[in-house]
Amino acid sequence: MLAAKYTLRGTKRFERVEQMGKITQSDSFGIAVFDRKDEDVSNYGFIVSNKISPESPNRNRVKRALKAAVRYELGQLKSGMDIVFLAKQKILRKSTEDIIHEVRIALKEANLYK
Repeated sequence: MLAAKYTLRGTKRFERVEQMGKITQSDSFGIAVFDRKDEDVSNYGFIVSNKISPESPNRNRVKRALKAAVRYELGQLKSGMDIVFLAKQKILRKSTEDIIHEVRIALKEANLYK
């Protein structure tokens, strides 16, 4: 589980990231990144809508996999960012291990490692 201090909270913060952030697309999800230009810990949000799956267990599995991938990489990622993961329909057909691997690649492409 991702610690609460790393969780992005509040509709306004999500909207700011989606509107003003830079978006990088992966095969199964998009990453929206907003640089807050401070040294606080980065915050991460996960959006898996009903369009992805109307069944909550499927949406929850995807969110858990994305959170696990971020948790594994936390020590190596830059500070001062708000990052939102936007799931796509394809993510349902991937295993947790595949999602974790794809997150690592996407974070590298988005230049989020220190």
